[in-house]
Amino acid sequence: MQEILNKFKSQLEKTLDFFKNDIAVLRAGRPTPALVENILIDAYGQKMPLQQLAVISVSPPNLILINPWDKNVIEAISKAIINSQLGLAPIVEQDFIRIALPQMTQEKREQLIKLLHEKSEHARISVRNEREDASKHLQRMEKEKTISEDEWFKGKENIQKSVDEYNIKIKETTEKKEEEIRTL
Repeated sequence: MQEILNKFKSQLEKTLDFFKNDIAVLRAGRPTPALVENILIDAYGQKMPLQQLAVISVSPPNLILINPWDKNVIEAISKAIINSQLGLAPIVEQDFIRIALPQMTQEKREQLIKLLHEKSEHARISVRNEREDASKHLQRMEKEKTISEDEWFKGKENIQKSVDEYNIKIKETTEKKEEEIRTL
């Protein structure tokens, strides 16, 4: 039973990590390397995340600078940024790429917040699905008499506590990101 609970918590942690990475690309009021670092670039015959090909830095108030280690991939990086669905317009200099981020409108902020809440709901759905899987495993174990009815109830209780804990973490992460987006 403990093995199932450990696997369940591990899956919840993966869900939370995925959610955090997923919302990191949502642009807040200021630029961040997370906005572009996971864009996949066609380089060296394979797709590689930008963070493996370049140094990404931020120059306040609204500039992202990308300095590739190999200058031969500058065009591939620029093309991938243009083709990403982020709506960014890279400016290729001699040895680096600049991305100037325009000020966000209130309408754009509201769209991002709506998208944030959709991603948050997907994370909560994933947590519920993990709860269902873990509960089914425990129920199967109880029917096969490998655990007692008391252990089954205790396991269900532990699963629900974990679900509540991770839903709170998702909510707190969502609220923090929403505050970032709303901040001018």
